Amino acid sequence: MSLQWTDSLDIALALQEAHPDVNPTQVNFVDLRNWIMALPDFEDDPARCGERILEAVQLAWMEEYDG
Repeated sequence: MSLQWTDSLDIALALQEAHPDVNPTQVNFVDLRNWIMALPDFEDDPARCGERILEAVQLAWMEEYDG
């Protein structure tokens, strides 16, 4: 399954798995964007990413975070 910028919940779950000890509220958008693009299943155009997308991913990750 390939991940796109609009797959915020799936991206959040993948980030939670890749970075289990990270509190998503402490991640800045530059790191978040880089981590998303480094996910093995991520296959979208980096130019399509914006602040709204990163906010949606961060919010979804916060909902999944159990720290």
